[in-house]
Amino acid sequence: MRRRVPALVLAGVLAGSTLTAAVPVAAQPPVSTLTKSVQGVSDPASHGDIASWVVSYSNGANGAATITDPIGAGQTLLAGSLQVPPGWTGTEGNPVTATHPNVRNGGKALSSVLTPPVQASATSTGGDGFIPLLHRTPEGRLQAWNIYHHLGFADPKLVCTDLATSSLCAGGPWPKPLNTTTGPFGSGYSGDIASPLAAQYVRDGTNPARVYYSATTPGTLGVGCLDLAAPGNCGYWPLINRAGQTIEMAGLVQVGGNLYGVANTGQVVCWTPATQSACGGQPYAPIVPLTNHGNYYLGALAVAGGKLFASSSNMNSGTPTMGCFDPGTTSACAGWPSPKPLGPLGNYTYNAFTAYGTTGQETGACASTAGATNITTCYAVDGSALPNGVTGLTSHIWVFTPEVVRTGDRVRSYFGIWNGAYPAGATVCHDWSTGTSCPGFSSPVTHPAANNGITRDYGYAYDEPTGCLLGLGDAGVLFSMDPDTGASPCVRSGASVSITPSQFYCDGKPHTTSYTKARLVGVTPANVNFGASTVKAVDGGGNPVATPGFAPDGTVDLTGVTASSLTLTTTLVLNNATDFGGGNQPSLAIEFTGDAPQVCFRTTVAAECAVTSVANTAGGTDATGGFSSNTVTRQVAPGAACLPNVVVNKEICGSYTPSHCKAGGAGPWVKQAPVGVLGLLFATAYWRVTVTNNGPIPIVDAYVVDDVEPACQTGPFTLQPGESKVVHCSTYALLALFPLTNKAKAKYTPVNGARLYSEWSSAKACSLLCAL
Repeated sequence: MRRRVPALVLAGVLAGSTLTAAVPVAAQPPVSTLTKSVQGVSDPASHGDIASWVVSYSNGANGAATITDPIGAGQTLLAGSLQVPPGWTGTEGNPVTATHPNVRNGGKALSSVLTPPVQASATSTGGDGFIPLLHRTPEGRLQAWNIYHHLGFADPKLVCTDLATSSLCAGGPWPKPLNTTTGPFGSGYSGDIASPLAAQYVRDGTNPARVYYSATTPGTLGVGCLDLAAPGNCGYWPLINRAGQTIEMAGLVQVGGNLYGVANTGQVVCWTPATQSACGGQPYAPIVPLTNHGNYYLGALAVAGGKLFASSSNMNSGTPTMGCFDPGTTSACAGWPSPKPLGPLGNYTYNAFTAYGTTGQETGACASTAGATNITTCYAVDGSALPNGVTGLTSHIWVFTPEVVRTGDRVRSYFGIWNGAYPAGATVCHDWSTGTSCPGFSSPVTHPAANNGITRDYGYAYDEPTGCLLGLGDAGVLFSMDPDTGASPCVRSGASVSITPSQFYCDGKPHTTSYTKARLVGVTPANVNFGASTVKAVDGGGNPVATPGFAPDGTVDLTGVTASSLTLTTTLVLNNATDFGGGNQPSLAIEFTGDAPQVCFRTTVAAECAVTSVANTAGGTDATGGFSSNTVTRQVAPGAACLPNVVVNKEICGSYTPSHCKAGGAGPWVKQAPVGVLGLLFATAYWRVTVTNNGPIPIVDAYVVDDVEPACQTGPFTLQPGESKVVHCSTYALLALFPLTNKAKAKYTPVNGARLYSEWSSAKACSLLCAL
């Protein structure tokens, strides 16, 4: 009797036969891949061709990455051809390498380190610096360079400070000398350029890493050049001979497309960066009287309304004055028939500065003089007097040319001062939009947190990404200051990232990309006051690009941005600086989506005939481990100089002994058999065909062709250069009256080449007629 299975049990059995409990799938580890391709050459290629190799890198995990690509045999790297994506460092050699310290977002991102709040460093400058020269490296690290002022030709005087660590930059020892010869900085007392008393610098409009400065050599005065990116000296151009009373020169300023300086004789010198040459007709007539303070220029320069203004003085004697130069007429400005007084007899000045109206327009120039009574005097461009609203400049203090910070129509000037009532140094801030001291800034403000307040301020440089002022002075102390409150250190951070997604590709093909977001990396959102922080975006032409600003998690949505190039600048007001230090280096990153980024380089296929193919395989390592690309090979076809030289020699045995006519027989082997030989050989002609490759490359798929005797045909076979093949064959029953001429040739294919044929070669078998 059959048992019935209960319906519920059966249902459970059936369900179990088709459904199984879900088994967790182990997470697969991330992987990275390399894809290799080649462009610019056919297959087969030709000797001397240029092959463009492309490596596409698909990144599987954030972290450091290295791509290594050995140059395969039969090719050489074309110098200067290596291209790597932005943020990568490429090194040419064999192998070529590309490295990135921290790949993000599949390699489709670019980042810049956030500058930490700069603490005072009493040892960073090492001496009597003057004004910081700020420079950001490609990685976003902020550097402060400075030149010690009033030092002689040979003295080392240039220092670089890494503000991420408040320590000297790599590449020391520092300080370094300045030289007229272009190239890397030297060391020790090997300079040939002296520094001025009150330096003023001009950045190159097309390359801000290049800084122009007024330079004094033993024989001339002129323009010196620093390349902060290289780094190194980038030239010197003399403008006026150094002789007699022409000893020194004030700093440089830019008006239009030219740089101007004023010698201590009052003469105006001029230089054009675009042509790197002196302006026509310079030096021009003096606009101020002679100044000589220990062989230095005592005064400074300012620019307003397209005119050059110069202050000039002699310490404790004479009256300080200001002159005006019109570049359009290369003479004194209209309304300035002679220099105008700046203060009482015996006063002197280290400064000159631009005056602004309440809406930020340039209205004229001013200078503040030191002495028993500090006097600040301003003149309009037309020579008329301007009211002086600068306060806080008390008697006996020394005042230096201010740093100007413009925010829309709001213009503020920050003056470094010391001596008198402020022997340790302080800052005065004047707000031109209100004509008074800057609101919230208790001018003058001292810096008790910096070197116990001993700074003896000379001047400042404004860093837009952080929104901080970096100060420097006679005490050799580099420090930061909040421009709104005067607090030091400035508890802010910032960075600027410029990205062009198309630069991540080098194969010349179109690639579709789209921005996704910007993000703060290594930053705790709670440590940032996002309400007070700002994000500014511009396209490649400098036009504003709308963004929604920071989200609470520290990201910026960029999905609506369509600009081909984008520069994002963030200024972060920090609640605290705990994210900086301890080995943590926060950064700002911009991310996009698109194809895998590429590394490209070019090689030249060798001209040697022995090269019959070239190949490349790339390898890499990153946070996912090691990996390799596919191998790409291109065969190389022989050119005219490399074609094989195949020779065929057809012979007949001339011996009367049959054993001498077989393979390996002694012969003799001749082109025509003697009469009577065939009869003795039972009417058989014994042939020998020798095929020799006299060319520089191998042949393959070779055959002996014999239209008369099929037994002589053989193949296929291969012959290396210099190698021969011998074929033996015979023709029977040759008792005819007439002679028989037999021909043979070879057909063959050069490696990677087209089918070719050798010349015919013949031998003759004679009967009776050969003797007639």
